[in-house]
Amino acid sequence: MHILLLEDLPEIRQWLKTLVTQVFPAARVSESARVHDALEQITALRFDLALIDLGLPDGSGVEVVAALRESQPEAQSVVVTIHDDDDHLFPALQAGAFGYLLKEQAKDQLAEQLQRITQGEPPLSPSIARRVIAYFASQARTQPAQTEPLLPPVSLTDRENEVLLRVAKGFTLPEIGVQLGLSRHTIADYVKQIYRKLNVSSRAEAALEAQRLGLFRKSPR
Repeated sequence: MHILLLEDLPEIRQWLKTLVTQVFPAARVSESARVHDALEQITALRFDLALIDLGLPDGSGVEVVAALRESQPEAQSVVVTIHDDDDHLFPALQAGAFGYLLKEQAKDQLAEQLQRITQGEPPLSPSIARRVIAYFASQARTQPAQTEPLLPPVSLTDRENEVLLRVAKGFTLPEIGVQLGLSRHTIADYVKQIYRKLNVSSRAEAALEAQRLGLFRKSPR
């Protein structure tokens, strides 16, 4: 596993490095303190996971989340920040963040959250998970009831459903390719097509759509 750490404060960056090597002992860690440097590393290297701060000297970590999603869709971005408000949370999720963790949590709690990645679960601090649930609950309450949908229902092929389920469960593109007997590039094309059909841009949104479609009742073979 290759992990990118984007954090401008050296002491916090070292703290995060100690944390991720505790959770992923065999991981190789690349460090960056600026958005520009992180973008250059994404261009030159392949990553499996990125831990990304938001407030950086030369911009927002959201830019790196979006760039990683665009260039390496199989990689997972997890925001690690002090910001627990909607103005930071939802732009990060919309840009493609797989998880969102708060630095105020104890180290063992953060380690437990990161460990969930290996099980295909998005790592979310408890208060962030409650905020996301509350947001979607409020959307459901305020959305007027409709007798007919404004748009025709999205139709995915059986193969697209298979790929979506595995994406939602956190499998990487190469892993999905092995499971389905297809190349990584073919799986990447399927993912782009699925995201376009569902009008989503991140694994978190894809997971919500997979749940809505009832795909979690099935298990990848």
